[in-house]
Amino acid sequence: MTNPATSDTHTWIVVPLYNEATVIAGVIAGLLPRFPNVVCIDDGSTDGSADVARRAGAHIVEHPINLGQGAALQTGIDYALSRLGCEYIVTFDADGQHRVEDAAGMVAIARESNAAIVFGSRFLDDRTRPGWMKHVILKTAVWVTNLTTSVKLTDAHNGLRVIRRDAATHIQLKQDRMAHATEIVLQLGDTGLPWTEYPVELLYTDYSKSKGQSVLNAVNILVDLVIR
Repeated sequence: MTNPATSDTHTWIVVPLYNEATVIAGVIAGLLPRFPNVVCIDDGSTDGSADVARRAGAHIVEHPINLGQGAALQTGIDYALSRLGCEYIVTFDADGQHRVEDAAGMVAIARESNAAIVFGSRFLDDRTRPGWMKHVILKTAVWVTNLTTSVKLTDAHNGLRVIRRDAATHIQLKQDRMAHATEIVLQLGDTGLPWTEYPVELLYTDYSKSKGQSVLNAVNILVDLVIR
C-alpha cells in the first residue's frame, strides 16, 4: 500500500489564487512536505498574493487580470502537464479549507485502485457542517450537475480533486466562474475513465466565513448553473 505520508514528486498541486495573501503561505507550508510540486496561479490579485506564495516555495504563474477560477484551473492544469514526471494533478483551494491529509489519501486511492479521477466529497460522512442553507444549495447544485453529466456524485462542487495525467489532458475549461465545477465533471465523465469519490472534511474557518464564502459561493454556483 502506498504510504500517504511519503513525499510525492510525481504529483502536482494546482492552487488557484486570488487575494489570499494572509493565508496562502500557511497552505503552501502544509503542502510542501508531502507534495513538493505546488503551482499557484495568481489570478490578478491586488494584495501581493503571488509574492507571498513565491517566498513560501510555490511555482507561480500570473494572470495580469482576474479571469476567474475556471481560467486559473486551466492554466494550472496546463502548467502541470508540461512538467516532466507529472502523473497526477490535485486541485486544491488557497483559503485553507482543504486538508493535505485528504489530498494524500485521495492520491493513494487513485494509485491503488487505478481510478483516473478521485472526487472529494464532504457529504460521504458527517465531519463537515456547512450550515443548512449552504447544504441545501450545494445539494441542489449536485442534483443539477447529475442531471447534465454522466458522473453521479454526492458533492459536485468540491474543489479537491485528483486527476490522473491521461484524464487531465481532456480538460479544456471554458467556464471561468463557478460553473467550471460542473464543466470539469462533464469533461472528465466524457473520458469514460474510472472514477471514485473519497470522504473529505472541509474546514470552514473564521477567515473563509469572514469573506462571505460560507453561503455566497454556494449562491454563485446556482447563478452560474442557470446562466451557463
